[in-house]
Amino acid sequence: MWISQETQAFVREHRTDDPRSLALQARKYPDVDMPVAVTQIAGWQMAMKKIPAWGNTEGLWYPKHLSLEQCSSEVTARYKAGLLRGDSLADLTGGLGVDCAFLSAGFKSVTYVERQEELCEIAEHNFLLLGLPHIRVRRGDGTDYLRTMDPVDCLFLDPARRDGHGGKTVAIADCEPDVARLEELLLKKAGRVLVKLSPMLDLSLALRELPHAREAHVLSVDNECKELLLLLGPTPPEEIPVRCVNLSSGGLQPDARAFTFTRERERDAECRYAVRPGQYLYEPNASILKGGAYKSVAEAYALSKLHPNSHLYTSDTLVNGFPGRIFRVAGHCGFNKNETKALLDGLKRANLTVRNFPSSVGELRKRLKLSDGGDNYLFATTLYDGNKVLIRCRKV
Repeated sequence: MWISQETQAFVREHRTDDPRSLALQARKYPDVDMPVAVTQIAGWQMAMKKIPAWGNTEGLWYPKHLSLEQCSSEVTARYKAGLLRGDSLADLTGGLGVDCAFLSAGFKSVTYVERQEELCEIAEHNFLLLGLPHIRVRRGDGTDYLRTMDPVDCLFLDPARRDGHGGKTVAIADCEPDVARLEELLLKKAGRVLVKLSPMLDLSLALRELPHAREAHVLSVDNECKELLLLLGPTPPEEIPVRCVNLSSGGLQPDARAFTFTRERERDAECRYAVRPGQYLYEPNASILKGGAYKSVAEAYALSKLHPNSHLYTSDTLVNGFPGRIFRVAGHCGFNKNETKALLDGLKRANLTVRNFPSSVGELRKRLKLSDGGDNYLFATTLYDGNKVLIRCRKV
């Protein structure tokens, strides 16, 4: 890959402009390779949102949209960098190289392996500009490289989650490479193996398919589940810790309200159920819901659950530090017309959530004649006795 000086200058001058509009103006700039310029401008704009440290580094190259769409964000890459340390690391699924770049801070020597020639050229160019000369770029198939490589301290894999037709896949066996099939070989080549899996994958299924898992990490960013990480090792513990972390895209630091549990703890946890909503309502963040810490979080924070399947919690006294959103309850009611009218009391706008409830948000919003937004929050859910309720509250 090579970008002319004229095209580079055009990219610098127009990188805040609309790429689609620029693509239609190619005739006005005969010395500019417009397809390349548009790709670089769109890439820089996405990097500023997703990988700001890269966006603020002058001269980096960016690939086509799909590779940027699939790569890790800076905040999740920084989190992964805190999980691995040692002398040597190999990233067998290099891609754009975001994870490799951030992971490399903990190692003396790093090997990036990628099949696509263009991505290898981009990575080699970018690593030097990022001050990472200790990363060696190798073009080739990661599985083939694994079979012949010398052992390293750590391995990292982010299997491709798209099939031959470009459709998204979730199951481990449907991704490339199939980490479950390679697990024994991976652990012969490294003492610690970090695998990034689809956030849609069921955690219990992943742990069954990868029996050497030592730790599981469920990452959400701004309360949206983004990554499921499994750390493999030769001697997994009897009880695998599951760490649920909600990251902030703004501060690039983990939320202090991370929550760690084990599936055994979840199975045996004592969970109380509330007869009615108390003074405060608690909604766990997306990583806890994905991790499945439904009873564990209630026990840890001495909260009562509204219903086994509602995953909403309550108390009459405020419990600080809960890993999720906390609301002060203004009232609740059933769903007859007079009760809802009294509870809403002329309310025109509200943020509406349904949990374990037969109607969708859209259906309920239409029924209640409410537009979206404002400072009021409504939860439509089911109580332990099976009654359907509407809870009105405000964020604490």
